[in-house]
Amino acid sequence: MGRKFVVGGNWKMNGDKKQILEILQNLKISTDTEVILGVPALYIEYVISNLPPNVQVAAQNCYKVPNGAFTGEISPAMIKDVGAKWVILGHSERRNIFNETDVLVAEKVAHALESGLKVIACIGEKLEEREAGKTEEVVFRQTKAIVEKIKPKDWSNVVLAYEPVWAIGTGKTATPAQAQEVHQALRKWLKETVSPEVAESTRIQYGGSVTGANAKELAAQPDIDGFLVGGASLKPEFAIIINAKQ
Repeated sequence: MGRKFVVGGNWKMNGDKKQILEILQNLKISTDTEVILGVPALYIEYVISNLPPNVQVAAQNCYKVPNGAFTGEISPAMIKDVGAKWVILGHSERRNIFNETDVLVAEKVAHALESGLKVIACIGEKLEEREAGKTEEVVFRQTKAIVEKIKPKDWSNVVLAYEPVWAIGTGKTATPAQAQEVHQALRKWLKETVSPEVAESTRIQYGGSVTGANAKELAAQPDIDGFLVGGASLKPEFAIIINAKQ
């Protein structure tokens, strides 16, 4: 059975009610692709109440415990309570701006899964790491932290998102060959580290300046199972990206 193509739209800290309605209007499309919108927590219920039927909603972050004195945080239980089924964790902005460690990201992934959410878990290297030839070292290290915190059966509810940090919001994109090379290496690593079954079934998205112009060529790569899209998910071209596999 083939892996179902999955496209996530990460709105980041963008949008208001008027813009949200415009974005959702553009998503009234017919597709076999799984579509997940990562929306600001304040708007999760509003988005769900106006959502096209073939689109799901993710929170953009959550903490590693159910409740407590953690001002400003939200828990997986809260996310589920307002109707969302997914959460994005470990995005490079969380790692590099808010200093989230590999271990913290892995603990958050584990708790989200235990709480019944599905997870888009982000990994990726910085420009200096790529130039130093450390791409695989970095993405394997980030993924290993997650492997050590979750059970093999939990991988059925995880989508990995490979996002080279140097290509996020910069207009630079890994070539299809560069992206495929990392995705293939990740799948081989999962086979050797977790199991052949997990390696074969786990979906790996590419994220990093994906546009309507380059999506089709990226989607044609055998180990790219979808996209996690930032700025373009706020624009009408997001519909083109969603249909890249059609």
